[in-house]
Amino acid sequence: MITFLLSIVALVLGYFIYGRFVEKVFVIDTTRSTPATSQPDGVDYVPMKWSKIFLIQFLNIAGLGPIFGAIAGAVWGPVAFVWIVFGAIFAGAVHDFMSGMMSLRMNGLSIHAIVGKYMGNGVKQFMSLFTVAMMILVGAVFIMGPAKILSGLTSGFMGVTAWATVIFIYYVLATMLPIDKLIGRIYPFFGFAMLFMAVGIGGAMLVNGLPIPELIPANFTNMNAAPDKFPIFPMLFVTIACGAISGFHSTQSPLMARCMTNERYGRRVFYGAMITEGLVALIWAAVGMSFFGGVRELNDVMAAQNGNAAWIVNEISNSLLGRFGAVLAIIGVVAAPITSGDTAFRSARLIVADFLKFDQKSIKNRLILTTPLFVIGFLLTQIDFSIIWRYMAWSNQTLATIVLWAITIYLATERKLYWITLIPAVFMSAVVTTYLLVAPEGFQINTLYGQISGICIASLLLIWFLIWNYTAKQLASVKLPR
Repeated sequence: MITFLLSIVALVLGYFIYGRFVEKVFVIDTTRSTPATSQPDGVDYVPMKWSKIFLIQFLNIAGLGPIFGAIAGAVWGPVAFVWIVFGAIFAGAVHDFMSGMMSLRMNGLSIHAIVGKYMGNGVKQFMSLFTVAMMILVGAVFIMGPAKILSGLTSGFMGVTAWATVIFIYYVLATMLPIDKLIGRIYPFFGFAMLFMAVGIGGAMLVNGLPIPELIPANFTNMNAAPDKFPIFPMLFVTIACGAISGFHSTQSPLMARCMTNERYGRRVFYGAMITEGLVALIWAAVGMSFFGGVRELNDVMAAQNGNAAWIVNEISNSLLGRFGAVLAIIGVVAAPITSGDTAFRSARLIVADFLKFDQKSIKNRLILTTPLFVIGFLLTQIDFSIIWRYMAWSNQTLATIVLWAITIYLATERKLYWITLIPAVFMSAVVTTYLLVAPEGFQINTLYGQISGICIASLLLIWFLIWNYTAKQLASVKLPR
């Protein structure tokens, strides 16, 4: 329990200490106008209070990640606490803050356009396709996950297809309506409910004295039931994404950047929402390791339930919180992914609109772009859910890596302290390349060779950046003749 409590303290201190440091590196300007105040359109650029934006941002980025991902990651043991804490403070929150604030400074640009600005037009075109594809993958995952859970609760009344249809209809409305008409009204409630659920679970866990494992030398190891098949590096760092760092967040931050009225709220909204998500992930990882008696027992339960984290969440909620917990479980496990899926499709619409320079004030224009996105999303729901989830997880961390590199180049260009994103960018480069080489859905090469190769590729990227930055400085110092 000491490790768990210290981890909570570390996350909170990270927000106040490192978050403020990152804010100073960026250099906010409270007198500068924002896109919401300078170019409101009544659809996507809509001024809102920072407290409402925070709850919407939190729910946008949360989804299934800090719940399902944390439970799935808990099978590796207390080492998961280390990744959640350090990942959230030094990688995820910095990634979210910088991508959000850069969008705020650039008139609400989507992340693909921001990346293209600093990494070239070719990368921009790739990012446009890659990000839209990932948003559709996320939307498809967050349709079938909730639909399967709801069909289980309404057995004999509504099946998976019926619930998927209902969710699709909601997605269409949320994607096309002005952001303050539906999302702005219901998201704050669901965001608060998800926070309340996590606090309730955490409190009940402490009151009941569940045996949360400590991060002692004996436990600082791979406690996965199949350690050879699932090494900590890179598997843990991809499994726990949203609780530590997630590329999906950078696609959501511009949505909220278009609604902020002052740069002073950036740390609260972007950095703060990521730290809050880290706290939620920490709670679910801890209760996952302790509820069934230990990490070994959690591995056994996960195997018996075929990795069905939804069953585990429902079991924990009902046992620790009673019938009221069942209601919270439905809100947390069903509403959270749905409210991330709709903004995924909304982000895809805006990225395509930006790419085509297609005005979105008209509902007709929004419908033209939305229809094909949902058709593709529906077709993806017919594929095995586990396959879509694995590809989404890797693409999610790959996107985070690309965005970190783009932010690093931006900071270097602006002569700011780029090491705050360079180190996470190098680390995540090693993670995603190693995962691609060794994972079952990747090239499946020998784990050790894959790890060495991934680290070497990341090192080459570091060397490339340092050479590029040195060259850029040298060129900048040369005065052109008049």
